Parts: sequence; structure tokens; C-alpha cells
Amino acid sequence: MSIRILIADDHAVVRQGLRMFLTLDSDLEVVGEAVDGQQALQLARELHPDVVLMDLLMPVMDGIQATSTLKQTMPDIEVIALTSVLEDSSVVSAIRAGAIGYLLKDTEADELIRAIKAAANGQVQLSPKAAARLMREVRAPESPEVLTERETEVLRLLAQGKSNKEIAHILTISEPTVKTHVSSILGKLHVSSRTQAALHAARIGLVDNLNA
Repeated sequence: MSIRILIADDHAVVRQGLRMFLTLDSDLEVVGEAVDGQQALQLARELHPDVVLMDLLMPVMDGIQATSTLKQTMPDIEVIALTSVLEDSSVVSAIRAGAIGYLLKDTEADELIRAIKAAANGQVQLSPKAAARLMREVRAPESPEVLTERETEVLRLLAQGKSNKEIAHILTISEPTVKTHVSSILGKLHVSSRTQAALHAARIGLVDNLNA
């Protein structure tokens, strides 16, 4: 089954370029394009994409606000922030809003496709430099609830960059059960994305370092 993608960017040439090379991969399907954050939310509700490629600087509603609202209302949809400039504040805001990852717009096509497939599988992938930056800037969850032993195992594997399918195989449970555990983990830690949960796992020493 193909991965459904929604592109949100206010520049037509960027949307066309992304659509052009993404459709060359038979595993990917571009189901819609949005010109601002507000339209991205509307189309996400209508089209139910698996992954949204979200530009951060857009009119009407920016990508940060759109990501935050999207993750609160449709948590199963993963967001990859796409930006022209790597600014600490933008990166931190995007991850805090719930993006599973971020990429620069000059990223190679192959790398973007890999990131989309990883996001669709719920894989957290951050470079060591980005992880270190985010560890400093993203606040620890306030008063997190205690995780069960199984939830702790799921969080550890998630922070190691494992996909839902891999976690299910390792723990001998079903993929829907993994998703249920992940939802419970996010709720207990009061965070909106797997990336934030992974950062928490690294911060408390559950993993040595995040998957690069």
C-alpha cells in the first residue's frame, strides 16, 4: 500500500518539484497540495495522508501552528518540517509542535524519500548534531506519569529508531498494539510526537544516544 503524502508550501514551484520526483517512487502517492497552514489542516481532514511535508514559513497560518493543531487533532498523521534555513528556533519550535523530523529544502531527493518512508513507519531519525541541539532546547515533560514496563520497552526501541513493524517483531506483539502503546506513552509524557518522546528517553538515560 502506498504512503499518502500531503505537500504544504506557498511556492508553486516547490510543490511541483516535490510532486515530480516523489511520484517517481511507486511506494509514494501525493494526494494533495496546500498553499498555507490553514489549507493544510483542511486537506489533512479530507484526505487522511500518512505524512505531511510542511513548509514552516507560510501565509494565513504558518507551519509551526499548523503542525501543532494537526498533531492535536489527527495524531496518527506524521509531519516532516521542510525549511530553507536551519535556525535553532525554527527546528525546536517544529519538534515541540509535534513534527517527527525536519529537513532543509536542498536535501537530496533520495534522502527526502527515505525520511518520508521512515516517518510513515514511525521511525525517529535525528542527526547527532540535531539531537544535541534539541536535547538542550526542548523542555523535559512536566510531571510525566510512570510508564509501564512494556511501555518503557517500546519507548527504548522507538528512541533507537525502530519502526512500528520492527518493535512489534522484537516484542512479539501486533503493530496495532505498538501504536496503542505509543499513544499511551505520548499521553503520559505530555508530548505530541515520537521525536519528543525519544528525546526524553535519551535525557533520562534509557538509550545512550538517538539513532543518527
